[in-house]
Amino acid sequence: MSSGRAQRSEVQPEAAPDGQHEPWPRGISRRASMRISDVLAALQIEFPAVTTSKLRFLEEQGLVEPVRTAAGYRQYSPADIERLRFVLRQQRDRYMPLKVIGDRLAALDAGAEDEPAPRARLATRDGVRETAGTRLTLESLARESGVDAAFVEELVAAGVLRAHRTGSFDLWAREVVVAASALAEHGIDARHLRQFRTSADRQADLVEQVVAPWRGQRSASSRARAGTLAAEVGELCTQMHTALVRAAVADLTP
Repeated sequence: MSSGRAQRSEVQPEAAPDGQHEPWPRGISRRASMRISDVLAALQIEFPAVTTSKLRFLEEQGLVEPVRTAAGYRQYSPADIERLRFVLRQQRDRYMPLKVIGDRLAALDAGAEDEPAPRARLATRDGVRETAGTRLTLESLARESGVDAAFVEELVAAGVLRAHRTGSFDLWAREVVVAASALAEHGIDARHLRQFRTSADRQADLVEQVVAPWRGQRSASSRARAGTLAAEVGELCTQMHTALVRAAVADLTP
């Protein structure tokens, strides 16, 4: 996906010329009047970790094309914000690679596919905004996962869960505890889950090797690229693991 698209003119039309499809999302104003700080304020309701460097990286990838003023400042339209929201949601919810997201947007732009514009929503189901620095105590982790605190302690003792130096846990720990609880109902206890931790660590080492060249660079764009690449490769590792487990147990199912 090329990042060398021509920049849009500073004044945007509200509709496409006759015979051409209006770029997706349709029916939303394309008049660019918002600064990058305004875009961050709008998106951080749902994506608390989004940064200026992330937005610039997505621009480099051709996924959004903000207007440049005569002074060189970026200005975004409401349609640009919805387009960014779509990209970020596909990455977060489906771990979709940027190339695939770009192809999907191209199909939407051409009218080959259609989808309502993704409206903003809060980051959690209960309406509480989660930030990148949110941590869970052992007690709150157990409560939100529907298990006893002793069960979480057992997972920690077995090395399946790892607490931060403060004794708190990140948000991913909830999924681990919920899955471990379901497996426990089948007689698979914390001791058996150590192999999952070992496998995950090895896969993380592979991902780290892939992103190391980007993480070693100082530019904000390179760091954003490293984060995106880590998410994509990590999801591919997850898909590989899932496929191998399914293939291994296929003979056990009728």
